[in-house]
Amino acid sequence: MTLPARLLLVCAFAFASLHPASAAWAQEQDEEPGTFEEWEEGVEEPETDLTAPLEQQQDLEEQRQTRRSGELTSRPGTVAVLRGLDKVTARTRDFEVNVGDTYTFGALDVTVRYCRRRPPEEPPEVFAFLEIDDQRTDGFGAGEEGLRLFSGWMFASNPALNALDHPVYDVWVIDCRS
Repeated sequence: MTLPARLLLVCAFAFASLHPASAAWAQEQDEEPGTFEEWEEGVEEPETDLTAPLEQQQDLEEQRQTRRSGELTSRPGTVAVLRGLDKVTARTRDFEVNVGDTYTFGALDVTVRYCRRRPPEEPPEVFAFLEIDDQRTDGFGAGEEGLRLFSGWMFASNPALNALDHPVYDVWVIDCRS
């Protein structure tokens, strides 16, 4: 079979297969579309309860409000565990300070005013309110009144969020114990 004969055969086959489909399409186009009501009768509405997600959202909001207005889920601790870094010697020291007490770390007086640890069922977090004063001498042995370097909350999960700014020392929260 020659190439033109093959080509002619393929074209004839393609035309024959398209012709009945185009006739059916033309017949469908001749029919008039029905009214909206007739079309709507054939469509079934899905069985959904659109208020269910709204009710679930309201329940969650009520739970949040109860948690906010209810009792705290954690209890304040009595001992804060802190870590101090001497940047000159590159040595760290962990120390425990009772709430309300002051601990001297190098030239710093660290006072813990409050500490709290979240319970295990919540995301872990330890936070403490610290006051840190710089106790330097005037060079002749007489102490000067301490300069308040830091007063605020420190968080164990993110110590850089509210950090002590001192050229020699660094202090951060490790734990809070009862």
